[in-house]
Amino acid sequence: SMKELRSLVHLLLPLCTHWIAEEMTVSVLVDVTTNALCPAQKTCSEAIYLNGIQQTVVGIFKMIVLPLMGQLADEYGRKPLLLLTISTTIFPFALIAVNQSRGAVYAYYAIRTICNVLSQGSIFTISIIYAADVVDDGSKRAVVFSWMTGLMSASHVVGDLIARFLPSQYIFEACSSLLIFCPIYLSLFLQETVVRSEKLDQNLPLLRKTVKVVRDRFHSMKHAVDIVTDSSILKCISLVSFFYELGTSAINSVLSYYLKSVFGFNKNQLSELNMMVGVGSIFSQLVLLPLLNPLVGEKAILCIALLASIGHGLLSGLAWSSWVPYLSSSFGIIFILVKPATYAVISRGTNSADQGKVQGFVAGVQSIADMLSPLAMSPLTTWFLSSSAPFDCKGFSILLASMGMVVSFFLASTLNLRDSSKKKITGEEDRSENIEAPLLA
Repeated sequence: SMKELRSLVHLLLPLCTHWIAEEMTVSVLVDVTTNALCPAQKTCSEAIYLNGIQQTVVGIFKMIVLPLMGQLADEYGRKPLLLLTISTTIFPFALIAVNQSRGAVYAYYAIRTICNVLSQGSIFTISIIYAADVVDDGSKRAVVFSWMTGLMSASHVVGDLIARFLPSQYIFEACSSLLIFCPIYLSLFLQETVVRSEKLDQNLPLLRKTVKVVRDRFHSMKHAVDIVTDSSILKCISLVSFFYELGTSAINSVLSYYLKSVFGFNKNQLSELNMMVGVGSIFSQLVLLPLLNPLVGEKAILCIALLASIGHGLLSGLAWSSWVPYLSSSFGIIFILVKPATYAVISRGTNSADQGKVQGFVAGVQSIADMLSPLAMSPLTTWFLSSSAPFDCKGFSILLASMGMVVSFFLASTLNLRDSSKKKITGEEDRSENIEAPLLA
């Protein structure tokens, strides 16, 4: 309907702007951090370690913050949480726009770590919850989720194009301007979808109010855990998400530094690589997935996408020439479908009142993987890129990370989407209900 479309446009316009702004900086940050921390050096272990530490710290706190964001979005509304999370992304890029010295790069990592705890994963998770609110028809949600991830890919292509042709000294200024636009637009045009109930504890003393908030958060978290553990579909997709994120986040955290060190990739080559993947991803998410879903179903699409992610990891780790990373990245056209398929399965196994809790819980499970992967990847990648490596395989850490996606594939192959029963636990009462109709089938 026009009402649904209008609400989605007001959500997706600032989101696309946000994705463009962040993607502009991806290929440039490698050069900026390397030049600031290791001038005139081809390999910068300090940058790799800093990147790994940042990802580990963010992963630790996201285990708590992401489920909490989902709960708060259910209780206090989607709009205020979106405004909070999207606003935090402005500060680190504004700092780099002003200063790119060694001290500024360290400050950037510190500020970006704090901001990512709140924003990384939370923005898209809350957006998915908002879209599920707007689109009442469960059979249409998968298409909406696919279009959202497709528009993310399109935004990444635009961001990579800008990074490819805009001089490096102007990229962070342009990024900061676009990021400032996003919360302004959201505050003016986005309509809230949650009707907040009247709070009866406004006049409680501060100590009792604090205790009540902590108790409510605990019960809400326990409720989300109960929903997931009582559903075979949600348990399985949580494990699939964990092992997939364990592998893919490990690869993404070091791939740019690996390509720069081994093949001398610069900003332009990294941007071209990302653009190639992004263009294909747009087609696969906006056209291919909606066409194939009625024919093969969501489980088949998820398994095919996971196989593609395994191929990407293996080819990247075994790359013997500078053209091989282009070939391996082309698999991104298919493995990008892992995300919309996962969101659809989660939404399918959850009723509308608990969308935020469960999406936040699974995002928290993924953040555990984000925390664990750099603990091994940073030192392992640095070791095999150095002259003291035990054997000549500079991409060995990437090969090892691919094993997480292999485990994810085998778990996904056991996913039973015909299991249509789950328990919904409300307070102290248990009752059974059927899950929503399949979203992708």
